[in-house]
Amino acid sequence: MKTLFTILLATVGCTSLAAGRLTDYVDPRIGSEGLGRVFIGPSHPYGMVKPSPDCTPSPNSGWLPMPERVDGFSQVHVSGTGGGPKYGNILIMPFATPDGMTRTTHYDRRRDETVSLGYYATHLDESDINVEITTAPRASVYRIDYPAEREIKGLAIDAGFFLGYEPIPDAREAQQLVGSQIEIDGDHAVKGYSRVRGGWNDGRAYTVYFYATTSEPFVETATWREESIGSDRYCVDMGDRTGALLRFPSTADTVTVKIGISFLSELKARQNCIDQVAGKSFERVHAELLDEWEKLLGRVTLDPATPPEQRRMFYTALYHTMIMPVDRTGECPLWNDPTPYYDDYYAIWDTYRSSMPLVTLLDPDRQRDIVNSLLTIYRRDGFMPDARSGNANGRTQGGSNAEVVLADALVKGLNGIDWNLALEAMLKDAETAPGGKEEAEGRGGLRDYIELGYIPHGTPRAGNRTVEYSLCDYAIAVVADSLGRDDVRDRYMKQSGNWRNLWRADYEHDGARGFIMPRDRRGEWLDSIPFGHGPEPRPRFVYTPVTFEGPWYTPWWSMFFYEASSWEYSLSIPHDVPGLIEACGGPEAMESRLDTFFDHGHFNVNNEPSFLTPCLYHWLGKPHITSRRVANIVAANYNDTPAGLPGNDDSGAMSSWLAFHMTGLYPNAGHDYYLIHSPLVKSATFNLDGGKQFTIKAVNFNPDKNPYIVSARLNGKPYDLSTIRHRTILDGGTLELTMGPRPTGWGKQMF
Repeated sequence: MKTLFTILLATVGCTSLAAGRLTDYVDPRIGSEGLGRVFIGPSHPYGMVKPSPDCTPSPNSGWLPMPERVDGFSQVHVSGTGGGPKYGNILIMPFATPDGMTRTTHYDRRRDETVSLGYYATHLDESDINVEITTAPRASVYRIDYPAEREIKGLAIDAGFFLGYEPIPDAREAQQLVGSQIEIDGDHAVKGYSRVRGGWNDGRAYTVYFYATTSEPFVETATWREESIGSDRYCVDMGDRTGALLRFPSTADTVTVKIGISFLSELKARQNCIDQVAGKSFERVHAELLDEWEKLLGRVTLDPATPPEQRRMFYTALYHTMIMPVDRTGECPLWNDPTPYYDDYYAIWDTYRSSMPLVTLLDPDRQRDIVNSLLTIYRRDGFMPDARSGNANGRTQGGSNAEVVLADALVKGLNGIDWNLALEAMLKDAETAPGGKEEAEGRGGLRDYIELGYIPHGTPRAGNRTVEYSLCDYAIAVVADSLGRDDVRDRYMKQSGNWRNLWRADYEHDGARGFIMPRDRRGEWLDSIPFGHGPEPRPRFVYTPVTFEGPWYTPWWSMFFYEASSWEYSLSIPHDVPGLIEACGGPEAMESRLDTFFDHGHFNVNNEPSFLTPCLYHWLGKPHITSRRVANIVAANYNDTPAGLPGNDDSGAMSSWLAFHMTGLYPNAGHDYYLIHSPLVKSATFNLDGGKQFTIKAVNFNPDKNPYIVSARLNGKPYDLSTIRHRTILDGGTLELTMGPRPTGWGKQMF
């Protein structure tokens, strides 16, 4: 019997990996433990199918580290998400036990495990079975090695399995089974579906269809419904859990299982299986996956002297950024438009800040398709999503942040987008209340926001919604201006200042003055707020800029600020940093406030509201402090271990933040520039469309001895600005940053 090590060597050898391929530096385990929650199984870029082990129904990505048991291997997962799980559909599990055809579940424990880009393998301890997995975009491939001496060699298929099970009907953020169906089709195939609703976004029912083929015939079969096993070759959908048990010949030591997946039908799942993996060996499918990733990762090349640890961190960060959202073009069950369709925007609140700007820079055609998918969702469903999964919008955590994605695409020159339709979709968010669907789409508290200029306390997430709607209004003004809609531009540019209506200028905390604070409908500031919600009298407690109400007395979803404190949100005004500096008391007060923010522990590295804050020193003419802050944050919180991400990766948000900063650039989403600071690698070259290249090169690179930019040259000419335009990068060239031991005053001007 093969050992797992032998299998891995054979697989890698068959893919003809050349030394130094960029795919060698991707380690899907980075961020898999701790808070990261990344998906560790194989995936194509933006791939619809993501097969992986499921270790009990609780983790969002399905996987947990050993010794947690494995229930089986399902075909659809998400990556890096918080909240309740989603997907985990169509579970398979090999077995080699005497009672294999008499029980429905065959969970096992792993003896060891191998994870690399596009490949997963494990040895199951009780059954002595080796399982290998790779995938195509819409079909997964398994190679199962059974112990030769075992008489029973079987496979269980569970069409009703899913992640996030709760016994309470309609439990919040739990998935609920609507129904499942399974049919044994001849002696080499099984087909069926799983229909599930709910999950993190409380979404409507989605259906995952499958068509599975095996390289060896079935010599015995059974189907089951709940706990009842029968001899029928099918179980029709009666609203419960169904599955199949398959036994292979005792001589079948190795069985290849190929599973096509579709969100449309069993026949489409069969076609996906035929089109993508039929007639292909396991090695060929794996090699095609690696080739696709190699091309995409090659959009950025690092200096050859970059240490392996940094290479692993950087290329894994690119990888994590580009596995969600998911390309389901041609797989939308709700409409048949020929336009691109993407799902699992999970969530734009997380990804608009750095993930989507990174895709725009490295893969602009992909980002154009993602934007057009948002517009198609608007045309068909009525609103663009702020989050979407399982073909259903939800949840909106703060602003209607698709507006920022659209503005970012516009200012960076993405073509092939109907900008009149884009403005229409943005105005729908900004002017039409979602009518009881505030958690799913649009803007909750919209009427108050329009009438009062802010959202009063008592509406869930009133604080961050007001701040984020202001940014989204700025994005609307940007698009309106490009279309010559001066009336719309003027109105929304004015509304983009609404954050000031919750700015309590006289409030002092930890040496800083002025904070976003709760205000009631009458305009009165609230020094204290009541426990929970409701009309009955309740005790109150003092509210301060470090108060975090949930979940100790109120649900996460009902706080004044979502997932951050007033200290964080009061510095999160990315569209009006000069106005923020003025409100804080001027440059000196702002610098002192920022120093307090970082030095006194108010900065939270593991969540998105503070993503831009380390760069705010740029607006004070001191990018050298940005450089110091970023270097310290990365050194203290990121590494190339399984615990190497400081928070939920959130569909690549944490990873894209790292990737940008390693190159010495960081975007301000919705604007056409990048902030320049000391890079963490000696050089990075962006290989752009049209064969152009843009290189950022650090001269005298030594982060310990020369941590600061002392001068810069762009294409051989002195460059004194601490920002660079997107268009300048696309034109190609070289940005040469000379590093030194002390700041020299370089970069005092941004524009």
